[in-house]
Amino acid sequence: MKFGKRIKEQIQESLPEWRDKFLRYKELKNLISSPAPAESIFLGLLNAEIEKFNAFFVEQEEDFIIHHKELQYRIQRLVEKCGDNDDVMFREEISEIRKDIVNFHGEMVLLVNYSNINYTGLAKILKKYDKRTGGALRSPFIQKVLRQPFFKTDLVSRLVREWETTMDAMFPALTTEVEGYERSAAVSSAAAGEGIFRNTVAALMTMREMRRGSSTYGVYSLPPLNLSDSDLVLRPRHIPSPIPIPY
Repeated sequence: MKFGKRIKEQIQESLPEWRDKFLRYKELKNLISSPAPAESIFLGLLNAEIEKFNAFFVEQEEDFIIHHKELQYRIQRLVEKCGDNDDVMFREEISEIRKDIVNFHGEMVLLVNYSNINYTGLAKILKKYDKRTGGALRSPFIQKVLRQPFFKTDLVSRLVREWETTMDAMFPALTTEVEGYERSAAVSSAAAGEGIFRNTVAALMTMREMRRGSSTYGVYSLPPLNLSDSDLVLRPRHIPSPIPIPY
């Protein structure tokens, strides 16, 4: 799939309030296609995009840290209230917390995908510019990108892994195939109310495609993310963090 189509589809599959935060890939591509694309204008647009990515990513990351602590507190309070009592009394509250955990996990996966797709878009648009003009902007500019907050997803990826462990506890792993699908349905139902589950699966599919090992894999590529179709629904979603890319 052409990257322009991929990023367009990903924007459509993202949360509505996120859609204007992605790379303006088409606008940058149109600039490159003009008779004499000015380097100063091109770099100005790229730098403005990076500032946009950083502001949005840092804001989301800070919100996630706060939400992480709030959810931990709610779970601890629920455990204290339940004690040795029959959890039927607290079934509604348990269900609500499960739903919040699934949605929170989904939003964090979406942010990792946001970082991945915008980095990939920058690398591709820089390659197009260098090819069109005979310049050599890509390597030094990507070195700059690797130092940006929006590229550094280690904290969010760690939170994703922590909440996957919590999800395993809230949705215990079951032994039979039928029970496994019931577990999947429970996760899906928990998130369905806010559409996060569908968005998350779409993001994981995009990351899998962008980070799949192939003949076109190069020094500007993100490390492969190997997920089977069943991983997208039935298994915990461990997202490896982007790593510094060698030159």
